[in-house]
Amino acid sequence: MQNDKFLRAMFDHAVEVADPMRSLAAHLPPKPKGGGRLVVIGAGKASARMAEAVEAAWGPCQGLVITRYGYARPCQGIEIVEAAHPVPDAVGQAATVRMLDMLDGLGPQDHVLALISGGASALLVAPVEGVSLEEKQLINNALLASGAPIKRMNTLRKHLSRVKGGQLAARAFPARMLCLMISDVPGDDPAFIGSGPTVGDDSAAAEALAVLEKWHIDAPVSVREALTKGSTVVRRDDPRLAHVENRIYAAPVQSLRAAEAWARKMRPGIDVRLLGDALQGEACEVAQAQAAMACEIQRGMTDGAAPVLLLSGGELTVTRRGDGIGGPNAEFCLALALALRGADGITAIACDTDGVDGAAEVAGAVIGPQTLDKARAADVDARAALAENDAHRFFEQIGDQVVTGPTLTNVNDFRAILIEA
Repeated sequence: MQNDKFLRAMFDHAVEVADPMRSLAAHLPPKPKGGGRLVVIGAGKASARMAEAVEAAWGPCQGLVITRYGYARPCQGIEIVEAAHPVPDAVGQAATVRMLDMLDGLGPQDHVLALISGGASALLVAPVEGVSLEEKQLINNALLASGAPIKRMNTLRKHLSRVKGGQLAARAFPARMLCLMISDVPGDDPAFIGSGPTVGDDSAAAEALAVLEKWHIDAPVSVREALTKGSTVVRRDDPRLAHVENRIYAAPVQSLRAAEAWARKMRPGIDVRLLGDALQGEACEVAQAQAAMACEIQRGMTDGAAPVLLLSGGELTVTRRGDGIGGPNAEFCLALALALRGADGITAIACDTDGVDGAAEVAGAVIGPQTLDKARAADVDARAALAENDAHRFFEQIGDQVVTGPTLTNVNDFRAILIEA
């Protein structure tokens, strides 16, 4: 198997093991019985697939789940609404209002199953009083271009919302709630998965204001005024969260370990090195560091040595400088190719496991020793593309994009570098 095909097949396997239809049922308790109601709610790019898996185990259920356009799945009783991501829209806002209404009036005999995955931050839309949807959209766009890490982005999102930061769970009190989560955040902190709609948060609105200042977010006056007034975020010790259990059942490290096992099976003797499942930082800077690491490893290899595979996960960021079409995985690959300068024997892939890198309908890209030669043959300037954050168009022009379509799961970014002597 050629190295680029080997890496693509390994990525596909890492995604497959995180498919809720394969992984969720083992973490689902018996369906609640008795006189109380059961309501299933959820949001995120994997949430419709999670709902499909729930009904495969429990049968038809009442509920509402909000997912990204193109990510709906057929369900028997749970209503699936498609809305915009990564910038929220009016459809998501209307669906969020309906979801909150479903939780009103529940009693201690009732049960709520919440299904949360990455993407819920944009799909659950309920701006605080005084802030409009259009203003939330402006903030989201600015955050995405700022280079701020996801945890800081979500801190700001929580304090501008009436549903994030434990507020969705508080709305269901006194019903009992089980929240099953797929993690897409470095460190797997449930408070930051989808901005933690079922998890309390002890941060203050002043911390959200600090995000605006540190990452130079040009916020409308109404946003600053709302943050100055305080916040409706629910603290961790709030009694309304006493009946809530939050459980992460799928996380990036599981997919990386599955990729490692697959690689060892396909290429016995391969030296697999896991660099971590929670890497953060600017995509270009991480690419340069990993290129230097790969070259150093290769220099120390002797003829006939077993290949080395570097695996890493996490969520890289891009500080937008140009007006190109790009995302952190494609930008990582482009910066990596430039740093490697066509080094023989080094091939790499970087993709988002949800199939969407940034705002592009592309998972990521693959590079190899011929990447820069292919660009020159196509009259494409790699350095100019990187300067304009135009990595997706670059890889489209040379035919090295990775396009998966909706994967229906989301366990963050996946990066692999294969090094041969």
